[in-house]
Order: sequence, then structure tokens, then C-alpha cells
Amino acid sequence: MAITPVLKLGLFMLILTATTFDFVSCFRYSSLLGACSPSGYLRGKTGHCNTEHDSDCCKAGEKYPQYQCSPPLTGNTPATMTINSFAKGGDGGGPSECDNKYHSDDEMVVALSTGWYNHGSRCLNNIKINANGRSVLAKVVDECDSVNGCDADHDFQPPCPNNIVDASPAVWNALGIHGSDVGDYDITWTDA
Repeated sequence: MAITPVLKLGLFMLILTATTFDFVSCFRYSSLLGACSPSGYLRGKTGHCNTEHDSDCCKAGEKYPQYQCSPPLTGNTPATMTINSFAKGGDGGGPSECDNKYHSDDEMVVALSTGWYNHGSRCLNNIKINANGRSVLAKVVDECDSVNGCDADHDFQPPCPNNIVDASPAVWNALGIHGSDVGDYDITWTDA
């Protein structure tokens, strides 16, 4: 059977599509698919978990999604802001990744989900957070680990979702968010 130019083009397009799909599937975030998919699942184990800010604590045997990626950055990236104490003995676990220090609850500091933390590329830089009709600057000092968790280093909390800006109480106060609104709050953020 002779292969016509149209058949050659069709075969070429099929091979190109398959190759592109394999190439894209090796990344957890695909702009073609518009999503950041879990890179795996972590089986939970329990331990002492500080519930200072209503932290979720790992449950033995439960499966928790892990993410290497975060949603793409835009001029005002949507995120969920959570509250965290970066102080020694607080619910944040160990010292901050960026400077190996603890930070007072009065400091304007945040941790970013693994994809946004980007191997520490934002360490000690400010981001601008917009919420409740206000904007504040906060320094990135830590990673909200979206891959690891359920161990002593992570205060026996599950891996962080992939869209989190984990903020100190000072950030919440500066944004004028108090009382029952503190916990999970829809915000936007950008690099400052």
C-alpha cells in the first residue's frame, strides 16, 4: 500500500501528539491541561500535633495528596491564606527554611506552598497580599511543604495544599481580619 501525502501528514500529527502528551505528562502542571495534579499520595501516621490554630493533624492510614507544583503566577494570584505561628513552640514545627530561625507572631512573615516557594527562590523577599480591601507586604521565610508531612519535622500535619500562603498572626491583624474569619481566607498575592 502506498502512503499518500495526506496519510503521511496524519501519521506525523499522531506521532507528534503522542510525543507531546508524553512530554507534557512528565510535568505535574500543564498549561495545556490548566491544572496542577497530585504527584503522589502520603499515607498518614499520627503523633503529637500542635492544634494552636486549629491545625489539621494527620490520621493514621489516611491518604493525603502531595504536590510538586502550584497554580501559575499572575498579577494577582488567587490563594488561600491560612494562619501559622512561626515562633518556637508554635504550630509551625521547626525553624523557618529560609534563615533557620523562629519568628515572632508580631513579624509580617509567610510560608508558601512548595511550587510557589520554588526551591527557596523567594526566600527573604516580600510578597504583596491583597484581602479585605487592604494590601500588606510580608516576607517569605518558609515553605508550606506540599510533598512531605505526618512527621515530627512537620508537626504531624499533612502536606500543605498547593495554593497556600501561610501567614503569621501579624499579617492577619494588618489585613484587619479577626475572629471567626481567621483560618482559611481567600486572597490574592503577587511578588512585591
